[in-house]
This record gives sequence, structure tokens and C-alpha cells, in this order.
Amino acid sequence: MKVKVLMITYNRADYTRLTLETLCKSLPDYASITIWDNSSNAETRAVLKEFEKHPRVERVIYHSTNDRLRGPTNWFWEETKDADFVSKVDDDCLMPPGWCETLVEAHHDIPKAGALGCWRFLDEDFKPELANRKIQSFGKHRLMRNCWVEGSGYLLKREVVNLLGPLRESESFPSYCIRASTHGSINGWYYPFLFQEHMDDPRVPHSGIRTDEDFQRLRPLSAQTFEVQSKEQWIERLKYSAWTLQAISFDPKDHVGWRSTLRRRFNKLFRTKLLPRA
Repeated sequence: MKVKVLMITYNRADYTRLTLETLCKSLPDYASITIWDNSSNAETRAVLKEFEKHPRVERVIYHSTNDRLRGPTNWFWEETKDADFVSKVDDDCLMPPGWCETLVEAHHDIPKAGALGCWRFLDEDFKPELANRKIQSFGKHRLMRNCWVEGSGYLLKREVVNLLGPLRESESFPSYCIRASTHGSINGWYYPFLFQEHMDDPRVPHSGIRTDEDFQRLRPLSAQTFEVQSKEQWIERLKYSAWTLQAISFDPKDHVGWRSTLRRRFNKLFRTKLLPRA
């Protein structure tokens, strides 16, 4: 049995060292890590050199350009056809002990499981009145169902990649998961949650974001996407993301086809954030 884990790194030496130390400690003997570096600075590459001979690290790819996420992910999937499961862990996420074994066991016990993930939000973000509508039991396992999980801290059955192929042009990992759900995959977060500490969240212990100056210096990619300008705005955005994931429908029909198209047009026209609720 093989689990292959991808980590994509870019210019975060302190985060990268802590993330790799934690990930290496968390993985069982049957799991290995491939590191793809997106042309990082010398400080970050020096950190990666320290891990080249670690028993959990299979190889380190020092790429000459920043290929972001889709290219390295598709390359990794193509290179790991012998794996039973594939995963990706971001260079700003600290994985909990036992996460891999727990998700592997859940996959084995839930034949239709596709993408199962670790949760990155805080206890204060949990809304039982929403989440309980989505938490389902599968034998001894429970999942908070969703059509997608986020792109770090997941475990994906290799059969899903064999069925769907690579990420399409401009397709995100959550969109890929939605596509999998339309083919019958059961996706979601293991519950009780397996917490991965997301260091871009200013509220967690290891975050480097303590002030607005820190936020501007370490501004997360998602914060740039949503044009978030301050630390407090970013915290509110994270809380909203957690609320959305607990509230939104896990019926694939709500996220593809005419329903999805109509909702997007309505939201754009009236500047609303209408969601299909679970």
C-alpha cells in the first residue's frame, strides 16, 4: 500500500521548515513526500536541502520557474500511478499526528470515498446548527459531507484520478472534487475534525501574521484574490469561509449545470451571495 504526498513550496523558509518537520513526523512508513519547489529564494532552497535525505522524502524537484499549483499537481499525478492514494500538503499547514492512517482507514471502509480532508478552521468557527445537517455516519466513521475539500491536507483515491484524468485548464482542486462528486464520489472532512493548523490564519499559534504590517508582508494568495486589505478583514474572510463550508449543499446537482449557472448569474446581477443550503 502506497500513499504519495506532494508539497509545493515557494519563498517561505520558516513556514517550510516547520511544515516539513511536522509532515515527516506524521507519516507512516508506507507514505512518501515529493517536494516541488517553484523557484524559491536561496533561503527556502537551503531548507529543502536539509530534507533531501530524510527517509520520508522521496525526491525534491527544484524548478526554474513558478508553475503555481496545477502544473506540478498534474505532473505529480502522472508520476505516481503506482500509488493507492495521493495527497497534497501546503507549505503553510501543520498536519496532525495520525491523519494519514485515519483517512486511509476511512477510505478502505467507505468504498465510494473520493477526497477526504483535514479541517483548517478553529473551534470558534464551528456552527453545529449548520454542520450537523451535513455530518453522516459510515460504519464507525463520520464525515462532514461536501462536494469538495480544500487543496491541502486531503487524501484522494487514485481511482478518482484514473477516472477523471488531470486537472483541466483553469480548474481548481475544489472544482475537480465537484466533478468527482458528479461521478458518485463521497467527499468531505473527517469528523471529529482532523485539525491542520493553517499558518496563514492570524489566530493560530504558529502564524507569522500578528499585525497589519505582517499581513502585508505575508499576504496570502487567497487574500490577494479577494482583495482583502487588513488582518482583521482576513480573519472575517476566514470565518465566512468556514460558515460557507458548513452551510452549503453537498448535492452535486446544486453545483453543476443550470442550477449553478442560474445562481451565478443571479448573484452577479444583484450583487448577492446566494448559496444552495444543506
